[in-house]
Amino acid sequence: MSAFIVIVEDEEDILELIEYNLEKEGFDTIGFTSTKNVGQLLEEESVDLLIMDRNLPGVEGSEFVAQMRNVGVETPVIYLTAKNKESDIEEGFDRGGDDYITKPFNMKELVLRIKAVLKRTKKDKTEGKMIYRDIVLDLGSRELFIENKNIELTKLEFDLLHTLISNQNIVLDRDYLLEHVWGSDAIYQDRTVNVAINRLKEKIDPDKSKEYIKTVRGVGYTLC
Repeated sequence: MSAFIVIVEDEEDILELIEYNLEKEGFDTIGFTSTKNVGQLLEEESVDLLIMDRNLPGVEGSEFVAQMRNVGVETPVIYLTAKNKESDIEEGFDRGGDDYITKPFNMKELVLRIKAVLKRTKKDKTEGKMIYRDIVLDLGSRELFIENKNIELTKLEFDLLHTLISNQNIVLDRDYLLEHVWGSDAIYQDRTVNVAINRLKEKIDPDKSKEYIKTVRGVGYTLC
């Protein structure tokens, strides 16, 4: 089972141990010692699982997860933490956790728990394909193909294109895109949408010959 797993753990020796063992199991991993840059990664990339310590510098782990849930991030979370009181465990689940493991922990058990959560959550992902002109979006693998050539997109760009294709012949205003792609229109500004649209255009139509996306001045965007 392949998956991209983000690990947030402030003790570097434990972080390296987890990364080493998960990569031996065939998982792709990236580690952080705080939550500082994790939110941006979750926005831009397709992450299958987040392993989250709670005693972290800056934002406490479960508070960070609660913040992510509030803006629509649904990435599954396993807490791996020394906070082992019954009230701590309840709080972890209340703040968006899918599983909770207390330290000290058994690496084999962690791997089994990871596989169980991934099996449960990955099967819920939408499968199938969406086709628009010569664009093919594979919803299962989250890949984009144009004229049978794979075009690499960030998670945000994929979700943006998916939303546009799902609403063909409809002009989508910036507020709609902020709500349905970014998950919240309270944090971002109109320019956020403009920049993302321009980056997407550069990737899917670098020579500007196909003009997939039309800008309706003062309103929003639609597919041509």
